[in-house]
Amino acid sequence: MELKNLRGSIVALVTPFAEDGSVDFDALGRLIDFQLEGGTDALLVLGTTGESSTMTHEEDDEVVKYTVARVAGRVPVIAGSGSNCTQTMVEKSLSFQALGVDGLLLITPYYNKANEEGMYNHFKTVLDAVDIPCILYNVPGRTGCSISESVVARLATHPNALAIKEASGNMSYSAKVARYCGPDFGMFSGNDDIVVPMMALGARGVISVWANIMPKEVHELCVAFDQGRLQDALDIQLRCLEVINSLFCEVNPIPVKGALEMMGMGKAVYRQPLAPMSEAAANRVRAALKEVGVID
Repeated sequence: MELKNLRGSIVALVTPFAEDGSVDFDALGRLIDFQLEGGTDALLVLGTTGESSTMTHEEDDEVVKYTVARVAGRVPVIAGSGSNCTQTMVEKSLSFQALGVDGLLLITPYYNKANEEGMYNHFKTVLDAVDIPCILYNVPGRTGCSISESVVARLATHPNALAIKEASGNMSYSAKVARYCGPDFGMFSGNDDIVVPMMALGARGVISVWANIMPKEVHELCVAFDQGRLQDALDIQLRCLEVINSLFCEVNPIPVKGALEMMGMGKAVYRQPLAPMSEAAANRVRAALKEVGVID
């Protein structure tokens, strides 16, 4: 599926686990259907929210195969193939491409980090190896490093570089990156609490944790902004701000999985080192969901 003109809400989908810790594909299917019914514009699997760092390569492949088959071409499917090992990222990217994904999400190298040339080559090596569009992922709060403005400028000209998921929360950095965006390279907000400001800087939409629980609203926010109904977009952003903030009151994806359980969308099962929310956090999430009418 063509991704060049992709805009709107891309859900960073959770990976549901059964009580024994295995991937719960029945629950995954229900979540995918919920997203499609809610108007989500594309699905991202195996991102941070998908707990991919705790999954085996075999599990990754099975989740990708299942998602591609379940979606059946109705919206694009993007897979997170990132690694701090560039060669591993190449191998995973080629595997997911062969399994039929429409695009890839590539993260910065974490833990070992990289100097400027190493950062550039980390992404360029994958971009050169694949034949599908890729989204660069800048999330310094997770990785301890950031893609410099100069590296973004260099990568933005690569034919397989579709966009950057900008999740630093730094509007000054986002504005600098926005200068390199255009018809061939775009930007998506990686932060649910600033979708409207990011779209005002030129972002094409959001790669969203929030969309797991409110796909319709996130999609409608993006559509309203694109149609010039700025007040409608802002109204959605501000009305849902507490529920958005509550989803990050503990480390993602702990609260969003808890929220999905409160909604009857499956058990909140995590893989270590993640653990269930505290009672105080659960009470905050529950209150926020009630405030916006997601649960009674």
